[in-house]
Amino acid sequence: MSKFKTKKTKGSPAINTSSLPDIIFMLLFFFMVTTVMREVTLKVKVKLPQATEVQKLEKKSLVSYIYIGPPTNAALGTESRIQLNDQFARVRDIQEFVAREREARNEADRGLITTSLKVHKETKMGVVTDVKQELRKASAFRINYSTLRGQTASN
Repeated sequence: MSKFKTKKTKGSPAINTSSLPDIIFMLLFFFMVTTVMREVTLKVKVKLPQATEVQKLEKKSLVSYIYIGPPTNAALGTESRIQLNDQFARVRDIQEFVAREREARNEADRGLITTSLKVHKETKMGVVTDVKQELRKASAFRINYSTLRGQTASN
């Protein structure tokens, strides 16, 4: 017969937590690098129209956005409003907005700035025309309409 003794009280060993801070810092670093912060809080509803001939913008860092649509807060009415950055604006404020956006960019990139209009699909065209006229007065001739990619009509 063997003289090996078996232990009757087997406890589970403690979990080694020495690498836990390393894992936490790796996850923290990963989320800090991959997270994109929202630049603007939308105060207007923007349901983009669909289009079939769509092109992507190359340098999104050179794009300034103007949002046009009905306010998200129903107490402000249902008429389309203009939003520049985080606040409502009037048509006459657009020239100043364009000037501020140009000043915020490098001097070499100022001529490459594109103004993208994100317009709710049920907005009256008169408001959009007024905005375009003010952009012309501000010498902002590169204008883009933001849309969703639509289905092509099959014949």
